[in-house]
Amino acid sequence: MANARSGSLATILFLFMSSAALHKGECQSTTCGLFHYVNSCCVLLRCLFLARRCMILPSGAAQDPVVSQNLVTDNVTVVEGEMAIISCRVKNNDDSVIQLLNPNRQTIYFRDMRPLKDSRFQLVNFSDNELRVSLSNVSLSDEGRYVCQLYTDPPQEAYAEITVLIPPGNPIIEARDEVLSEGNETEMTCTAMSSKPAAIIRWMKGDKELPGKPKVELTYDKMYTVTSRLTFTVSKEDDGVPVICIVDHPAVKDFQAQKYLEVQYKPEVKIVVEFPQGLTREGENLELSCKFRGKPEPQRVNWLKVDDDVPSHAVITGADLYIENLNKSYNGTYRCVASNSIGEAYDDYTLYVYDSRAGEGAPRTVDHAVIGGVVAVVVFAMLCLLIVLGRYFARHKGTYFTHEAKGADDAADADTAIINAEGGHTNSDEKKEYYI
Repeated sequence: MANARSGSLATILFLFMSSAALHKGECQSTTCGLFHYVNSCCVLLRCLFLARRCMILPSGAAQDPVVSQNLVTDNVTVVEGEMAIISCRVKNNDDSVIQLLNPNRQTIYFRDMRPLKDSRFQLVNFSDNELRVSLSNVSLSDEGRYVCQLYTDPPQEAYAEITVLIPPGNPIIEARDEVLSEGNETEMTCTAMSSKPAAIIRWMKGDKELPGKPKVELTYDKMYTVTSRLTFTVSKEDDGVPVICIVDHPAVKDFQAQKYLEVQYKPEVKIVVEFPQGLTREGENLELSCKFRGKPEPQRVNWLKVDDDVPSHAVITGADLYIENLNKSYNGTYRCVASNSIGEAYDDYTLYVYDSRAGEGAPRTVDHAVIGGVVAVVVFAMLCLLIVLGRYFARHKGTYFTHEAKGADDAADADTAIINAEGGHTNSDEKKEYYI
């Protein structure tokens, strides 16, 4: 047992002395010598710690580092080129040494000393309870699991994962067709290159979101290139509308590219009556104006009369038609036709010429609302009158007697009452009737 311990300790010391001699032979400058001196000290401390373990533990026994709740750290996500902060914290420290190792388990900081020759690592804070180190100008090669280690028996470890985000390059949007015609289908692609993780691409046409078909490729340098393909049909309303490719990635915000649509469409035509505003009567003049728009702008505008010829004395100036001294022979349908390279369109106006005195002396239009109001007032007045009359007759009601009532006071029966009422006699014996 003692031989084994002595052999282990001798081996450790031999490695330390060899490392120191090697560094001494390699370095001639003061700076390099100082660096290797510090590094050798760290190696010596680690060797002494291992020697302590070798003398305590029996031959063949090994104690692996354990993950402890006493030592804590945090995962770090950082954008390439920016700075990452790694913090090793001890809740209850018993004067044990704290060190930070890189993913290759090389010592970055041993207490407040930096044996690793990488000036991007800088000490931010060192105390009995924390070792905080900054890493500037982070690159993809720095990604991995960093180890916070506390020199106890057995050693305690905590792990901090550094994840490096790489933003994509400027999105590239391409269109299959530069100029479109209404009703046609077109295709656009948007590419976000060399990012980590893969970007997400969304499409907007104006204020409406459209679905695209993404394709993700992993490049040789472990980066992602995403291409999204969009297919849709255009209308004339899409002319001048932007199509926007939006790239969503945790390393960037508001990353987008856009392209404006150029859509050609056939003309839209509408005939407007400039004069007269009312009926078209014999002897009057007629002026029609043809309004149109299209892309490209219509170059040809024609006036014609359907199933007949335009009157010989009609004047056509550009998009306007002017006819003097109308008569009924001019009745018919007049058409304005506008055309461009996409197609043609037209609008019709039907002319009907009335008599010269048409519309004169005609009954004036009666306002039905006024009539309704008058009728309502009359009905209301009649109802009020009926109510007043009813109350008047109810107050002046008289007492009326029938013939029976006039002699009823002194009569023994109804017959006697009638006789008394008609004759005014009180004795029924004065009138006698004889039967033979």
